[in-house]
Amino acid sequence: MAIDDVFRAMSDPTRRGILRLLREEGSLTAGEIAERFDLAKSTMSGHFAVLKQAGLIVAERQGTRLVYGLSLSVFEETVDAVLALLGSRTRASKPRAQERRR
Repeated sequence: MAIDDVFRAMSDPTRRGILRLLREEGSLTAGEIAERFDLAKSTMSGHFAVLKQAGLIVAERQGTRLVYGLSLSVFEETVDAVLALLGSRTRASKPRAQERRR
């Protein structure tokens, strides 16, 4: 997983919607996901490809259907990375706030 790929994938509201849907409802077929969005199937396929490349979803072929599910380990790593970024920023800004009080 490259964190840049994850952030790129999560920057789009449709892809965030797909992730939210999979988190709330569990694994779904490509068709079940696509019917919840007012987009062409080719556009949805592009979104699935970006999410798969980032490792945020996994696809499993079941006969003629593709079933997508959330990759929880990548989600956890992403949350850790975001918290680390925020934690570093928060720690860096605290001394400045203390300096202003002096």
